[in-house]
Amino acid sequence: MQGTVDGFSYGLVTPLVAYLMACLGGALGLRCTTRAMTVTRSWRPGWLALGTAAIGSGIWTMHFIAMMGFTIEGTPIHYDRAMTFASLAVAIVMVGTGIFIVGYRGASGTALFTGGTVTGLGIASMHYLGMAGMSLDGRLEYDVPTVAVSVAIAMAAATAALWAAGRARGFLWSVGASLVMGLAVAGMHYTGMAALNVHVHGTSDPTAGEPAAALLGPMMVGPLALLVLAGIVVIFDPLVVMGGPAAPAEHKPGVPAHPSFHRSPARGRLRARGPVEHRSRTPQRR
Repeated sequence: MQGTVDGFSYGLVTPLVAYLMACLGGALGLRCTTRAMTVTRSWRPGWLALGTAAIGSGIWTMHFIAMMGFTIEGTPIHYDRAMTFASLAVAIVMVGTGIFIVGYRGASGTALFTGGTVTGLGIASMHYLGMAGMSLDGRLEYDVPTVAVSVAIAMAAATAALWAAGRARGFLWSVGASLVMGLAVAGMHYTGMAALNVHVHGTSDPTAGEPAAALLGPMMVGPLALLVLAGIVVIFDPLVVMGGPAAPAEHKPGVPAHPSFHRSPARGRLRARGPVEHRSRTPQRR
């Protein structure tokens, strides 16, 4: 029997809150990614790891907040704990891979395409793995072309967000990038849900797993704590909030620096600007 699916049982509350959570995670994560591009290599992994945790937690929280408004007429929905945890792990690992690629290679060319693709696939994998963790008195089927569209939306929007993060040097750039990242997650989620068909029957055990509220509520404590931690770091780092100039390139021993030059108005000759070597001359006695 075809089940009646309702993804908005609480009206617009769950979609709006879910989208805001995705934007919050995207904003914190992408600003940390931007900050990582302006520091020395010793600090870069820490900033990228914090950005990964923020984005991964944001998209996972967005998905399950949206799923709290998802109901199927005639059958209760439960969730398998192990599969739900696995969806969070997949989100963090795959999104982190994409962010580290862009953080070390730059937001352009092959690195941007690869990082955006991996990040988008991470968003899609989290969604469908989380859906696979549902237990209900029925069978889930997906329309393959619509699933492909949902994955393409995640990949394209994630690539655009990482591109914006790589060029963000101000607060407005960061807001725009986070809105795009939120669009990637929310657009992918609801397009994927549009591909879902449910056939209700009586062969499965509807009591397997745990109810959504009982399972997802406590599980969200950890991801929300990570978002709070990332928010504290962002608040107390002015360069993350307002943007700033890139850090100067590290000087390698044995490699001569290249100072800029300017023309001296007094003598009309080029003189080096910046630190130069001064050779002391000792007067010779005659």
